[in-house]
Amino acid sequence: MNALLVDDSRLARIELRHLLQSFPDVTVVGEAKNIVEARAQLAQHQPDLLFLDIQMPGGNGFDLLESLEAAPHVIFTTAYLDYALQAFEVNALDYLLKPIQEARLAAAVAKARQQVLARSAAPVSPSAEIGPPLAASDQVFVKDGERCWFVRLETIKLFEINGSYTQIYFEQHRPLIPRTLQHLEARLDPKVFFRANRQQIINLKWIDSIEPWFSNTLKIKLKDGPEVEVSRKQSVLFREMMSL
Repeated sequence: MNALLVDDSRLARIELRHLLQSFPDVTVVGEAKNIVEARAQLAQHQPDLLFLDIQMPGGNGFDLLESLEAAPHVIFTTAYLDYALQAFEVNALDYLLKPIQEARLAAAVAKARQQVLARSAAPVSPSAEIGPPLAASDQVFVKDGERCWFVRLETIKLFEINGSYTQIYFEQHRPLIPRTLQHLEARLDPKVFFRANRQQIINLKWIDSIEPWFSNTLKIKLKDGPEVEVSRKQSVLFREMMSL
């Protein structure tokens, strides 16, 4: 596994690099001391694993993840316990408190190894291909366990990550499908479906209300549905798309 270390502390990066020498299958391909350097290193090396500090000058670890279209597996390394819940909301593999304990690091690396191996071992089949674009008026077949639906896309108000699946919101139903948001975003009509954040795609036709939110972001209320917080980057894009 190729790993990138992102931490504003040079000593913390040296210590983590030293600890990772105990794992022959982990290769540190780069280091960064802030999110600007981290974006460049991610683009250059495309690592499997990102060891990410939270508090850094010029933007925190969550800002970095929010700015990425796709992120590698993330293990947070921080001296602060306060962000643990937020870390797992962005699907982090683990959350390691400094000073990092060898046993906790080994458990985190084992999780990453399992995820990387599962991805590389997954068979490629026609069903895994992106497929042709879909119009809002198209109907799609949805199966969750023993239940099946034939759903018109325009009736789906929200797609939301739920573990390794995506949950679909339509009528009173909430089935899970084995598709990523990236896969769905590539097929859905961008004039109707909008990527609100790393976790959710919303149907613009189901918007009930919009209000300004923290840090110049937006909060959208869907008709008969949940509220969705739009990321900073996507809030800018939303305003550009929807303004005269």
